[in-house]
Amino acid sequence: MAGRPPASISHLADLTPPSAERCWLTSPHPTLPIVATCSSDKTVRVYSLTNFHLLSTISGGHKRSVRSAAWKPLVKGESVLATGSFDATVGIWRRWDSYGRTADGAEEDWGLSAPAPGSSAVANANDSDNEDEDEEWRFAVLLDGHDSEVKSVSWSPSGTLLATCSRDKSIWIWEDLDDGDNNFETVAVMQEHTQDVKCVSWHPVEECLASASYDNTIRMWREDIDDWGQVACLRGHDGTVWYVDWEAVENGPTSSSGEEGEEHASKLRRWKEHHVLSGPRLVSCSDDRTVRIWRRQPKEQRSANSGIPSIIRPMGLDETWYEEAVLPKAHELSIYTVAWSKRSGLVASTGADGRIVVYEERFVPVDSAAAAASEGQQPMEIDGAGQTPQNTTSIDPSLRTEWTVLATMEAAHGIYEVNHVCWAKRPRRRQGEEVLDTSSSSSSLAEEEILITTADDGSVKTWAVKR
Repeated sequence: MAGRPPASISHLADLTPPSAERCWLTSPHPTLPIVATCSSDKTVRVYSLTNFHLLSTISGGHKRSVRSAAWKPLVKGESVLATGSFDATVGIWRRWDSYGRTADGAEEDWGLSAPAPGSSAVANANDSDNEDEDEEWRFAVLLDGHDSEVKSVSWSPSGTLLATCSRDKSIWIWEDLDDGDNNFETVAVMQEHTQDVKCVSWHPVEECLASASYDNTIRMWREDIDDWGQVACLRGHDGTVWYVDWEAVENGPTSSSGEEGEEHASKLRRWKEHHVLSGPRLVSCSDDRTVRIWRRQPKEQRSANSGIPSIIRPMGLDETWYEEAVLPKAHELSIYTVAWSKRSGLVASTGADGRIVVYEERFVPVDSAAAAASEGQQPMEIDGAGQTPQNTTSIDPSLRTEWTVLATMEAAHGIYEVNHVCWAKRPRRRQGEEVLDTSSSSSSLAEEEILITTADDGSVKTWAVKR
């Protein structure tokens, strides 16, 4: 935007010590400033985001690489972690959050306070052989059912359901019975994908599951009475869909040039009202080097349609999803992962070219949007066949949006491919350290938002995005 300094991505710190082998994914804890990283060395490492040091190492549960991990939400008093491995199993791990507290109840072990460099606390955090600490992780249960490598695990927003997917082309949904005995029940096995399933991700507020596959499709799943089934199949990518992620319910575009304060707030309210029935959007990335945004068409508007956009070939007609946007081309090789910030609304992507790209959605300046509308053009929210979905034909030109590349970081991990990127929150730095605010909102003065990347070199790096 005019008058603003250019945005940038700056390196904060590496999580130390790193793994000696490839790291696949990093999963931020939903409430604590800690992350779990998955490695080819069959372990999961838990690091503090306060001091960037290792807290504990989870090992002994899997016989091959740990490919994916996810923290269970809405759990009080303990942390529950699901892990998916190339050994075709899913592990459930538990640890009391009270572990490591001092006699007066002060938090100590989880790295929630930053010790001074060189202190004994840092030395202990760096000691990956701290057996007493590692023993506090309890291996609760091993879920066995997939025939091949488990590629992704994801908890539902309520924390009662766990979705897993595999190279065996199947998606399993497990229910945590929460009976005190760590029992899980298989509630569904879906096999409509024709190739490896690379990723599963739950809708942020609904029990709706999205899956991405080597068969170039994204599929949506819901429960109908007593069985789970496919409700939509999204076609648009020309290669493997590696990853999908959801928008937060409260996300929205940033202001266009010259709009501030109440003017932007009013436009954002109207934009949300226009799209409230469609709910959060989905972002996907692919071997075809594109990042795409998908939106659900409300049923009452869909029923008035004379046809279905050609990029959608749903096997079930319960829902219609359309391709709202293709983000600006910014990668030269396959894009392995994409992350939609639940705080700032920014989207980050990375992949085989080692590049980190951050995108921002902005309102199109009124003059540009009005000019496009007057010429009969639809600059945004158009499907791959050049057709405008039913629920966007009457959108106010002032509410149209566009995606732009906000910032780029080349060779984030040197010559190595970057396997995963995610957004996380950490306590703001104090004691003279510069504070970089990655959000235009001041809703959380005690936290800052950072990016975390995980790569083939075994390192996990943290980044600040300044805009």
